[in-house]
Amino acid sequence: MKFSEAVYEIVKRIPKGRVSTYSEVAKAIGKPKAFRAVGQVLKRNKNPDVPCHRVVMSSGCLGGFKGRKSSREKEILLKGEGISIRDGRVDLKKYGFRFSKNKKIKEINSRRL
Repeated sequence: MKFSEAVYEIVKRIPKGRVSTYSEVAKAIGKPKAFRAVGQVLKRNKNPDVPCHRVVMSSGCLGGFKGRKSSREKEILLKGEGISIRDGRVDLKKYGFRFSKNKKIKEINSRRL
């Protein structure tokens, strides 16, 4: 499996109304130092089934969306899912999603990246 495919598969698991971070996505696919690469992959995503707007920075800042450094569209999508944004940040304690080490994620990790 390509790195980008693994990123998309993991991001699809983030539930509506929750967010994860670029770092958490990288850890979930077994590449903990690849958080910037995760951002680059998501920046190029064209598939509407991959909820890229649900991935934010580790600080809770929204980060980029669709190749732009900041985007009102990302904020609108998150608010539409019931996520509160204050001063350009999401409360990760309230809305953060962490991937469990379940069988499916191990399966994704075991495929060649």
